[in-house]
Amino acid sequence: MPASDDLYPPVQYGWGWILLAIGILLLLAGAAWLLIVLTRPRRRITLPGTATFAPPTEEVLSRLRAEYLDDVQRIEDAYRSRNMDPKRANLELSRLVRRFVNEYSGLEAPVLALDDLIARGVDPTLIDAIRRHYYPSIFQRGPAIDPIYGAEAARTVVKSWR
Repeated sequence: MPASDDLYPPVQYGWGWILLAIGILLLLAGAAWLLIVLTRPRRRITLPGTATFAPPTEEVLSRLRAEYLDDVQRIEDAYRSRNMDPKRANLELSRLVRRFVNEYSGLEAPVLALDDLIARGVDPTLIDAIRRHYYPSIFQRGPAIDPIYGAEAARTVVKSWR
């Protein structure tokens, strides 16, 4: 069968397909934008030296210290009554001390690692308590350090923090 010498133009897509492709691309771009907006952190992290924080008055400070000393005693009592294991007690004491520092000075101690706290030059009593009592009990294998000593370190931090 002889072939024809006529040339036929390539088949073109209709406008409906092009509009559908553009619509799908816009939908994907909108979904990506929405995902980015919804997963961003809600609060801004302040850079060192940019935040202004007024220290509490003596009355507020004494009330704050009393509350945290009561919490330290509560954790120690829970450990002594065997309602809390040593590792959990040291973890709670670490959280408590860091929260106290945050409330007292505005330093974001609950989210800072030990190296970050050292780099910021915080009070050595906090560094000592974390390094000697809380980190070894929480992160190292083996038996935890007795939380009674960790409670004393927490009391020292709460009483002496300036």
